[in-house]
Amino acid sequence: MKNIFKIAIFSIAISASFSSCNDALDIIQDGELNAENTFVKTEDMNKYLNGSVYTSLDITNELFLSAQITDELGIGPQNTELALSAHQFYLDVTNGPASGIWLGHYTTINRVNRLIEGASKIKPASTTEQTQYNNILAQARLIRAFSYFTLLSYFSTDIKNPDALGVMLFDYVPGLTNTEPRVKNSAVLSFIDADIAFAESNLAVSNGDYYRIGKNFLNAFKARYYLYRGMHSQAKAAAQEVLNSSGLVLTPAGSPGTLAQNNAAHQNLNKYGTVNSYVKMWNDTNQGEIIFALSRPIVQTWGNIGSLFASNTSAANGSILYDMGRKTFNLLGSVNGDIRRFAYIDPTASINANYATIPNYRAADVLVIDKYPGKPKLGADNTVLATAPLRNDLKIFRLSEMYFILAECAVEEGDLVRAATLIKNVRDARNYVGPVTLPVYGSKQAAYADILLERRKDLYLEGHRYQDLKRLGAIAGVSVDRDPTDDLKTVPVTIPIDDYRMKSLPIPRAEMQGNPSMEQNPGY
Repeated sequence: MKNIFKIAIFSIAISASFSSCNDALDIIQDGELNAENTFVKTEDMNKYLNGSVYTSLDITNELFLSAQITDELGIGPQNTELALSAHQFYLDVTNGPASGIWLGHYTTINRVNRLIEGASKIKPASTTEQTQYNNILAQARLIRAFSYFTLLSYFSTDIKNPDALGVMLFDYVPGLTNTEPRVKNSAVLSFIDADIAFAESNLAVSNGDYYRIGKNFLNAFKARYYLYRGMHSQAKAAAQEVLNSSGLVLTPAGSPGTLAQNNAAHQNLNKYGTVNSYVKMWNDTNQGEIIFALSRPIVQTWGNIGSLFASNTSAANGSILYDMGRKTFNLLGSVNGDIRRFAYIDPTASINANYATIPNYRAADVLVIDKYPGKPKLGADNTVLATAPLRNDLKIFRLSEMYFILAECAVEEGDLVRAATLIKNVRDARNYVGPVTLPVYGSKQAAYADILLERRKDLYLEGHRYQDLKRLGAIAGVSVDRDPTDDLKTVPVTIPIDDYRMKSLPIPRAEMQGNPSMEQNPGY
């Protein structure tokens, strides 16, 4: 715990310069904002919310770990494999992304708690200011709820069980020596519920654009949160509210004629000059069906999500570390007209039909990932003025997820036709040839297997696959589904769905060493 809050406790400090590491810790720097002078008026709260809370929120670690340990990635030709990783199903207390999930979300939680503590010193002078004050707190508390929910979903072995062991719960700003044990899920869930309730009463309908939390985020978050808890009626109501009130529609695949003419080369789907609305959603030149995203602008220093998969650019010469898992690629290519087959793979990819038998498949069959193609700065005439080839916004909620949530709820209600129709809605939107055949589900297991399949395709590399297998794998009869060419030949291509690694992540070693009250998850 000390390691976490040695970072988080100083997150409030904004300093013009540091002459040494000791200076940063031992003296007050010029321009530093301390707890007493940071929060004086409501506008200070807003500045801290935007500058410290929103900016600390991140899903890069979740996205990468989920992709590595499941079936979303294959080893790329420039991956030296010097150390075992989650891609080889090696997962222990030293895993970097798992530690990053833990540290990152507790840092965010600490910043929210600091904002709430500072806000207690401010007395709004008018009704208008009070509304602004409450709206700021509502955004912050929803971010805290999202972070606690994320921690539970990865580190609790069963989020549906209120008596299962959860995570640490902080409703205060801890000092350097504070430690807390893990508490039951029920305590954390009640805390999240209280934050949601406050937001429902105080959150503005919109706070600008889809990079800021408003009612659309609230409803989408509730839909996912209640679904994971097995509260299907509440999840259904929240997801349906997104469909009814967001004003968004599923982003279409585009013109059948244009795509057919370009075929596999898909030259109209180039990274930045495309007119295709689905691809524009991924290069961040069009919102499309995005409900909420974490903004990663082309200017300033931000994380580059594309660097997880390629060192330089999402093209064959970009030093490819990971490419698309072969079975995932085959699934995308199995349906004629699926836009995702073209949008997620770069035109420079080497696609070898004999991949299963060639000895050098890692070099000869390279499925270059282009779902995160980088982003451009466009001029008034749509010319590309500058690019950030590895940087893209992080999509947290999209409309298709709401359709999938509604489909799961329909299965639980016994309405398999309704579930099939919702899945068809997404498939129709993603197909540039025309509507697809309505699937027919003969059982609950078959329905969940097909929902899991479509989630695998549509939510590819968005951080869902690990959670989806954890939630639905057993009931759907599905586990990690790789092709042998995705792996090193000395490791298995799957693990059982009831394996301890598919139930929860390890509590990081730094936490175990620094917090004597911490309890490790089974298997680690």
